[in-house]
Amino acid sequence: MVHPVIRTHPVGGTKALFVNESFIARIVGLSDRESASILEFLYDHIGRQEFTVRWRWKADDLVAWDNRSTQHYAVNDYSPHRRIMHRATVQGHRPY
Repeated sequence: MVHPVIRTHPVGGTKALFVNESFIARIVGLSDRESASILEFLYDHIGRQEFTVRWRWKADDLVAWDNRSTQHYAVNDYSPHRRIMHRATVQGHRPY
């Protein structure tokens, strides 16, 4: 599957990086070395502190995000409590 590196949000029209370490193999049109270098830069950029939210869980919290313009990573910092997650996926738009 081929997707753009920069995606336009279908509702707001804003631009967002559309890369994820778990799913991206390479950038089409670049050499393996160039692609790896740019992806490493983008992954580092995405993980910068000013672009992250660290949720402080309280009883009965519900958190939702729009995967069309955000990424998430669950940190196992809630022990000894149990994390219950329900994923809902709606039919999306083709990235452009």
